Amino acid sequence: MKSLSVSKAVTALMLAGLVLLPLYSSLSGNIFILTLFTRIIILALAAASLNLIMGFGGMMSFGHAAYLGIGGYAVGMLAQEGVGSGFIQFPVALAASAIYALVIGALSLRTRGVYFIMITLAFAQMAYYVASGLARYGGDDGLTIYKRSDFSGLVDLSNRTQFYYLCLACLFGVIFLIWRIVNSRFGLVVQGLRSNEQRMQAIGFPAKRYQLVCFVISGTMCGLAGALLANNTDFVSPAVMYWTRSGDLMVMVILGGMGTLFGPVMGAVVFLLLEEFLSQITEYWALIMGPLLLLIVLFGRGGIMGMLGRAGRG
Repeated sequence: MKSLSVSKAVTALMLAGLVLLPLYSSLSGNIFILTLFTRIIILALAAASLNLIMGFGGMMSFGHAAYLGIGGYAVGMLAQEGVGSGFIQFPVALAASAIYALVIGALSLRTRGVYFIMITLAFAQMAYYVASGLARYGGDDGLTIYKRSDFSGLVDLSNRTQFYYLCLACLFGVIFLIWRIVNSRFGLVVQGLRSNEQRMQAIGFPAKRYQLVCFVISGTMCGLAGALLANNTDFVSPAVMYWTRSGDLMVMVILGGMGTLFGPVMGAVVFLLLEEFLSQITEYWALIMGPLLLLIVLFGRGGIMGMLGRAGRG
């Protein structure tokens, strides 16, 4: 009971801090922290979507960043063609991500283990090279978005505070949806397939259908993060889809705690704050951050959420 109280208390403090951050930014005049945490929240959303298939579904996708890029390019390409309405851009971003996830899932789920990982990576790299070849939309140099998505006055994405709360609302909405999925009959079947796929198939569950639906939902959620990220940076480039970004998302999930609801959010906050802090100290920040993350993964079984649980029991 104590362990539950510790993890819940830390999670509640983190969430309260995220909700109240714009107030602190306004009172202190620190605009940068609001910009930084907007990015953190968007990538936490992407990490949470990966956790759905990796933590709860046991599907180790190494190409999840492809959906970030697809969602971002959907917004950027439509803006380039004169379509600035968010009511068009965001549904297109979600639909494009869902379709690509359907294609990837239908093929990659025919394999297991390292082959599954390599196929998802290959598809992500394919998307990366396609985006690099789109000369009309910037190619390797990326695409500048001169005007953010327009929601007819309901939300002004040019307003830092409004955009921050939109991103936070999307994050909470995705986490709530994941909670509902995980605790539904569908989610229990997906988790059962992670534990023992052969046994689940033997009692009559069509494993690949359940996994494919879960895979598509996850990709669609990440596409939403991509659309938000493009609006946040006013820019989208093929680098968003590179395999190292997928690796970052995996690290966030593992660091926070796979298969936990708020673990990816915790992991994203810690990972990106560490990155920001160390990069201001030295240009060789990766040499410090790498061993730190390795120590946490090796000795912090279950990630940060797991360590909080053990600290409570101790």
